[in-house]
Amino acid sequence: MNPRRTFLGACANMASAGAVAATPAVSAAAAVVPRGGPDLTGLMGRGYARGPFGLVHFHDSVGLVRPAPGELPLLLLHQSPSSARQFEAAFAPLVQRGVRFIAVDTPGFGFSDPTKEKPQLEQWAAAFVAVMDHLGLARADVLGHHTGSMNAGEIALQFPQRVRRLILNGPFMASEQERERFRANSHKSHESGKPKLDGNHLLTSFQRRVRMYGKDVPDPAVITRIVVEKYQGLGPYTWGHDTAFAYDQEAAMRRIRHQTLILTNTGDDIYEMAQRARVLRPDFAYQELQGGSHDIVDQQPQAWADAVVAYLRRPDAAVRG
Repeated sequence: MNPRRTFLGACANMASAGAVAATPAVSAAAAVVPRGGPDLTGLMGRGYARGPFGLVHFHDSVGLVRPAPGELPLLLLHQSPSSARQFEAAFAPLVQRGVRFIAVDTPGFGFSDPTKEKPQLEQWAAAFVAVMDHLGLARADVLGHHTGSMNAGEIALQFPQRVRRLILNGPFMASEQERERFRANSHKSHESGKPKLDGNHLLTSFQRRVRMYGKDVPDPAVITRIVVEKYQGLGPYTWGHDTAFAYDQEAAMRRIRHQTLILTNTGDDIYEMAQRARVLRPDFAYQELQGGSHDIVDQQPQAWADAVVAYLRRPDAAVRG
């Protein structure tokens, strides 16, 4: 049986007449039974919030956990071109550790509506905050992976009062010259990824993601999910990398004032950039996992969840450094 279906069980779409989303508003501390709404205990929620560009799709584990007093929900922001399903392998480990997570599809990816034109990355932040508003969350901890780490930082910069702690998983600390090279290479990749009548673009994308998976032998179902995520978005998948490679994360990181963890793994294809971030911000906490690749959440979900939760639960005095 599909492990995702086993975990989600009676996966609930709690949308009701006059409401767009799956889960009614809940308190910032994430009660298991939202006031004025149905008992969500034992249910994995999915739903939509109204954002600045249309509907924003999210997954919410509100019915599966009972967070400790004072603990905040964790916003999960994915890489490009992907969706919130990037974190599926970690859904169960996070629930087992008592963490309420809200995994959000970036505008134009997964089931979230796209911007009308190719966006600047800074524009996306308001869409994630719209999900928080919809769920009645005053504050949250925020984690982003690769492009998601840029989005996480932007939420902290634009809406500082809405964020407690940040986790930047695989920050992209590239110079302008390096970003230009990434843009050039991505354009070549986008050409080979254009839909073709014989379906060769799907095979090309599949083979590329197998290579990116690293030394481990991937589950073909995981690679299939990744390729499907790439093409299923409601906007052009190319906008993800185009937007990320135009963004100066180093400049943004200099301005962050929140408690922050730089999280990486030694097999990540941009591992060296995490080391630059560590040098730039020695006041940030740092954690690295061994091995893995671009797909560390799929490869080491338990170790990844351990690192995330350990940071979120560290006392304030021990967070930095």
